[in-house]
Amino acid sequence: MFAQIISLISDFMYGKLLIILLLCGGIYFTIRTRFVQFRMLRQAFRAIVEKPAEGDGKVSSFQALMVSTASRVGTGNIVGVSTAICLGGFGSVFWMWIIAIIGAASAFIESTLAQIYKKRGNSGSYGGPAYYIEAALHSRPLALVFSVCLILTYAFGFNMLASYNLQSTFSSYSFYNPNLTPWIIGLVLAVIVGYCLLGGGNRIVKVTSVLVPIMGVVYVLVSLLVIVLNITYLPSVISRIFREAFDFGAIMGGFSGSCVMYGIKRGLFSNEAGVGSAPNASASADVNHPAAQGLVQVLSVFIDTVLLCSATAFMCMCSGIEPTEALSGAPYVQEALRSTLGAFGPMFITVSMIMFAFTTLLGNLFYVDHIFNYMFGHTPSKIFMIIYRIIASLVIFMGAGLNAGLLWDIADVTMGCMTIINLPVIIILSRYALRTLKDYEQQVSKGNKPVFHVEDINLPDKVDYWN
Repeated sequence: MFAQIISLISDFMYGKLLIILLLCGGIYFTIRTRFVQFRMLRQAFRAIVEKPAEGDGKVSSFQALMVSTASRVGTGNIVGVSTAICLGGFGSVFWMWIIAIIGAASAFIESTLAQIYKKRGNSGSYGGPAYYIEAALHSRPLALVFSVCLILTYAFGFNMLASYNLQSTFSSYSFYNPNLTPWIIGLVLAVIVGYCLLGGGNRIVKVTSVLVPIMGVVYVLVSLLVIVLNITYLPSVISRIFREAFDFGAIMGGFSGSCVMYGIKRGLFSNEAGVGSAPNASASADVNHPAAQGLVQVLSVFIDTVLLCSATAFMCMCSGIEPTEALSGAPYVQEALRSTLGAFGPMFITVSMIMFAFTTLLGNLFYVDHIFNYMFGHTPSKIFMIIYRIIASLVIFMGAGLNAGLLWDIADVTMGCMTIINLPVIIILSRYALRTLKDYEQQVSKGNKPVFHVEDINLPDKVDYWN
């Protein structure tokens, strides 16, 4: 009954409510920012290499990008894309692109707001949606509700799903025992993540800064190799993507299982634009102007969906293996690579999933650590954090052996709750992000290095920085 209720809530969210919110919000921000996600890509790349001021605990734009990308780039880039294609068809890929392209503008707004309203701490800055909800809307209860939703999403929903997705890649091996192997893999993963968590937030930043670029580059290179080896399939694949994406008869005939819904579900799960997760990492970056970090997060969305999700999609679709419901998830990707690269293919996907899952879990728990600071008003006690990390590790262990459909629905619903709160809030507060963008552009046009002062945007709220 629990599974049925969660499934019904998920279908309602993504069948009506979230589609309207995501598309309308993304289009609104895209128009108001005058297509910032395209116009200012050059500035976004420059912002990445901006160095923070000297001092302990300072986090660079690049490190904040890696933490947010670590959470975005995960098992959803492999298993999520495969699931969307197998259940929604090739047209799902088109709708993933759409949600990423317009969502990048939402990512800019929310991350810029996080920078404007960030707080000053002993070891650097911190912030996120909970902070700008309380500071700008003066509603701590709503901020607390958002915080609870974030914990349910990242400590439970996403991490259980990442654990399951990882163990599912071992199902093609002869030693796999469905009653035993998932629990063994879940236990090993839980122990490794738990050990890493004892190092605290700084270790998370350092680990993800090294692993994310390496794993992303290698994965894209292998994907390109597979596509090149099957280049004759590419024209028909592209044609089929657009043909199925605009087959409105099929879409309206069964919308809950259509390419539109699966594309939006898996696209949002993958890039998280507008969800309110990345701003928690963005607020920790030490930058000279809030808009600079907003531009960096635009790149994170493009890296995740336009680059990595597309790599998985074309790698699978160009293999000649027809997607079916039975192959949904890791098996479709493994069969696609096996058909081109032989035995190396499934092994490569397994290694990729291990790295993707690991960085996802660390990035997710980085967000949860920071939201506890907000809820308590101070850093929680050492005993509390030890207990929480034990629970977080047990959740990872349990997720490995649960049902895939239930785990996807739980993750979709908890993420949907965050989005339902965050998107309307950033729409209300967007005028301050837009003024910040205008201030940034004016300084760039004069050839100056942008420096932000809060009085330049007539912000009515008191902030810790930018005075």
